[in-house]
Amino acid sequence: MFLEYQPTRELIEVMRIEDLFDPCLPEIMGRSHAGEEMQDPLIYPKVDLRFPSGEPLPLCWIDPDYRIVRSPGSAVAKTC
Repeated sequence: MFLEYQPTRELIEVMRIEDLFDPCLPEIMGRSHAGEEMQDPLIYPKVDLRFPSGEPLPLCWIDPDYRIVRSPGSAVAKTC
């Protein structure tokens, strides 16, 4: 699967797709597809990734507490 890394607008190949779906992992391993040579895998924060169409990743892939309704100023304990 390919995603766009927002800071550089490069396409990133996701190395382990299951890491992308895990909301407890804030980063994924990916390989940039910029240039002619194969790039070494790097770590990319999920919050900086988007689908090539420009859509953000689903909240349930990024936030383990996505179902909790938060009120302003309230503290929520993390589940991960």
